[in-house]
Amino acid sequence: MIELKDVSKTFTLHNQGSAVIEVISNVSFAVAPGECVALTGASGAGKSTLMRMIYGNYLTQTGEICIDGLNIVQAKPRDIIKLRRDVLGYVSQFLRVVPRVPTLDVVAEPLRALAVPADEAQARAKALLTQLNIPERLWSLSPTTFSGGEQQRVNITRGFAHTYPAMLLDEPTASLDAANREVVLSLIEDAKARGAAIIGIFHDEAARSRVCDREIDVGRFTPGMAA
Repeated sequence: MIELKDVSKTFTLHNQGSAVIEVISNVSFAVAPGECVALTGASGAGKSTLMRMIYGNYLTQTGEICIDGLNIVQAKPRDIIKLRRDVLGYVSQFLRVVPRVPTLDVVAEPLRALAVPADEAQARAKALLTQLNIPERLWSLSPTTFSGGEQQRVNITRGFAHTYPAMLLDEPTASLDAANREVVLSLIEDAKARGAAIIGIFHDEAARSRVCDREIDVGRFTPGMAA
């Protein structure tokens, strides 16, 4: 479902004499449907960079990144937009939404983009918001007014609104209390059970052990860290 072949990434620091920093080199691995793979490694190893490359936010210097048969390295922007709408979900650490849009609409939006009827999309959004303990009195407000923990939970509900065949999870349990952490881990287990291929960054070792089938140490692909 997700396959990387010889993927490398560099950054050019134009304000530092165009110095080139090699971030990761020759990354290759695959993730099957129903499998959850954890990206591990020390801070600065390139885990988040690799995640953004898989989502298409960062360009690669070499290699292929194929998701559901689409090589996003060579794909046109409209094909990547369609992939994100239909196939590839991404739960980041940060909630980015249009201000003043109600929380209920923020969570329902991925389903509305797939032409799911409004009442059905809102019903799914309400169920997830209830599951993640977001009080109903807040649903009509913009999540930009919420606390950091509440925003994170809204981000998670939005990410799980559609049953994406592939998912990227960047620290989905960070800063959650025990009850909400349990809900998120159950959502991940449900996604695996329905066949989603998942790549995640989990600093929570217990969460990683529970939901991940194997780990990939990104440090071994990082120049200067491989040793």
